Amino acid sequence: MTDRLALPRRRTRREEILEIAVELFATRGYHGVSMDDIGGAAGVTGPALYHHFAGKEAMLAAALTPVSEQLLAGGRDRVAAGGTPEEVLAALVGFHVEFALEHPAVIALHLHELDRLPPEPRREIRRLQRLYVEEWVAALIKLRPALDPAEARVLAHAAFGLMNSTPFLGGEVDRERRSALLRASALAALGG
Repeated sequence: MTDRLALPRRRTRREEILEIAVELFATRGYHGVSMDDIGGAAGVTGPALYHHFAGKEAMLAAALTPVSEQLLAGGRDRVAAGGTPEEVLAALVGFHVEFALEHPAVIALHLHELDRLPPEPRREIRRLQRLYVEEWVAALIKLRPALDPAEARVLAHAAFGLMNSTPFLGGEVDRERRSALLRASALAALGG
C-alpha cells in the first residue's frame, strides 16, 4: 500500500464568489454592497451571480451557517478528545482563537450582519451557536464546579468577545504572537 499526498481540493466558483461577498460585506456592511459590486469583484455580471445564489440574503446565510456548524463540530471534537478540565478548556480556546484569526471577515459578519438574515436561517444559526456555547459551559463547570450554568455562560460569552476581536486587530503584532496573547487572555478570563 502506498501513501499518497492528498491534493488540496480546488475551490468551486460558488465558493470563490462567496469568499468575495464575505470580504465585501465585512468591509462595507451588508447594505453597502450590491449584487453588481459582488459580480464586479468576482469578474462576472451581477445577474450571473443568480446562477449560484438567490440573492444577497442567500449569500449571507451560505456564509454564516457553515461557520456555526464548523464551530460546533470543532468544539465537540475538542471536548470528545478528553483530557483534564484544563486541557479541554485550553483545546477549546486554542480552536476558537485559530478559527477567529483565520476568518476575521466571517467573525465580523457574525457580529454585525446576522440580524440581516431572514428568520429561518437566523434561528438555525442561533441554535447552532447556543449548542456551541453549551460545550463551553460544560467544560467550564468541570473546571470550576462552583459555577452554575448561567454564570458559565456569562464567562463563555465574555471569552468569545475577547477572542472574536480579531477583525479589529491591526497587523502590528504578528499572527503567532496575537494567537498567544488571545489564548492567554481568554484562559485567564475563564480560569478564575
